[in-house]
This record gives sequence, structure tokens and C-alpha cells, in this order.
Amino acid sequence: MNRDERSDNVKKIQQHVQNTIENIHEAEQSMETADEEQKEAIERKNERRRQSIEAMREEIKDEFRDQH
Repeated sequence: MNRDERSDNVKKIQQHVQNTIENIHEAEQSMETADEEQKEAIERKNERRRQSIEAMREEIKDEFRDQH
């Protein structure tokens, strides 16, 4: 894989992180009108999203190290 492809990969991962953060915020807003069961489901999903963000940030670090 050449450097350009790896650089593009970092950008794509960063965009995924941003999209996931936006999804968390939108889900939190939807909790205002959700019932208890829905709130619990949203909280569980947001926790999984936060874990995904952590993993993606680690992947960005790995990609950055590999490029330099």
C-alpha cells in the first residue's frame, strides 16, 4: 500500500469518528422524548459508539506511526 492510500485511510477514519460523535449527540437529543426502554437502548448504543471511537482513534495513531 502506498503512502497516499494510507493518508486517505486516516482521513476516512477521522470522518467516521466525526460522524459517530454526531450520532451520539443526535441520540442524546432523542432521549428527551424517549421512554425508559428507549433511553436504555440509546445509552447502550452510545456506549458502543464511544468504544468504537476509542478504537478508531487508536487506528489513526497506528496509521500515523506507520506513515512516519
